Amino acid sequence: MGCGKILRGLRMVSEEVAELFFPSVCHICGVRLAPGERFACPACLSALPRTSYHSRPLNPMEQRFAGLFPFERATGHFFYSRDSALSELIQDMKYRGFPEIGKTLGRLVGSELWPVSFFDSIDFIMPVPMHISKKRRRGYNQTEMIAVGLSEVTGIPVSNDLRAVRPHKTQTALSLAERRANTSSLFRLRDPSTYDGRGVLVVDDVCTTGSTLTAAAEAVLQAAPGARVSMLTLAVTF
Repeated sequence: MGCGKILRGLRMVSEEVAELFFPSVCHICGVRLAPGERFACPACLSALPRTSYHSRPLNPMEQRFAGLFPFERATGHFFYSRDSALSELIQDMKYRGFPEIGKTLGRLVGSELWPVSFFDSIDFIMPVPMHISKKRRRGYNQTEMIAVGLSEVTGIPVSNDLRAVRPHKTQTALSLAERRANTSSLFRLRDPSTYDGRGVLVVDDVCTTGSTLTAAAEAVLQAAPGARVSMLTLAVTF
């Protein structure tokens, strides 16, 4: 059994033990959660600021990619800032050992976008990959968890054919030019013939400059020029 599987198993066991002795509380406001609720209470989830970008042609997120490569549509579902309630959930998801938050948020976003036909013509949900060395250290790729949550709502399969071919340092403190250099030629698509003429939804957690999404989309289109690429993130910066 690989280290990643062992770490995931240990995290799942630790979550179950913690739930037994310490009842679940909302990660945002601290209120005790009702049976069936996980990580955040309905009041806090409903208060997360929606962008409604999916309903706006050439919305501010799409403007970040306009002219860089051909795409169908793009949206970030929530507004993101470092001091926001959503930031607390994302930090817990990425760095504090709560990968299942990704599924919870993915299901929430999927359930809100499904009725407005955002997923029409999408054939595959493709999470932005994490290099294997980083995934081994963390034990999971949070973006894969988001994709699984989206898939559970929509029934659209998750594809992990996009691979990170080299490690790259964190983007947090980098300028736009440094971010683009950091993600250049970062990804490669396996089995490209599968995606020619198909709708591919590239998924990530947060869109800031868009450099990671650009690198991922360009890797898909370079390998499968006939693919119809769209992009979705949990959150997008102002």
